[in-house]
Amino acid sequence: QVQLQESGPGLVKPSQTLSLTCTVSGASITANNYYWSWIRQPPGKGREWMGAISSSGSTYYRSSLKSRTSISRDTSKNQFTLQLSSVTPEDAAVYYCAAGTTSLYDDTHRGQGTRVTVSS
Repeated sequence: QVQLQESGPGLVKPSQTLSLTCTVSGASITANNYYWSWIRQPPGKGREWMGAISSSGSTYYRSSLKSRTSISRDTSKNQFTLQLSSVTPEDAAVYYCAAGTTSLYDDTHRGQGTRVTVSS
C-alpha cells in the first residue's frame, strides 16, 4: 500500500517561498509508471492540481503556476518536494501530495494534507 506524508511549515510570509516535502512508503518514487503530484485546496474552493514528477524524473506543471513552481525529488530518501515562490495570501490552502499510475492527475493515493497559511 502506497502511503504519503506531507511535511513543512504551516505558516509562510508573503513573498517568501513555500517548501513542502512528501515522504513516500510502500513504493519507490522511481517505480515504473508512477506520477507523483501536488494538489491544493484553498478554503471554500475546489482542489487544484499543481504539478507532478514522473518516475523517470520528468516534471509537469499547471500552466498558471509554472513560473512559480518547482517539483524535485530525493531518490535516496524516497521523497519529493514542492517549492512555490513569491507566495501571496491566495496561496493559502491545504496542500496534498498524491500518486497514481494512470495519468498526471491520478490521485489514487493521497496524503492527509497539510494546511499552509500565508501571513506576515
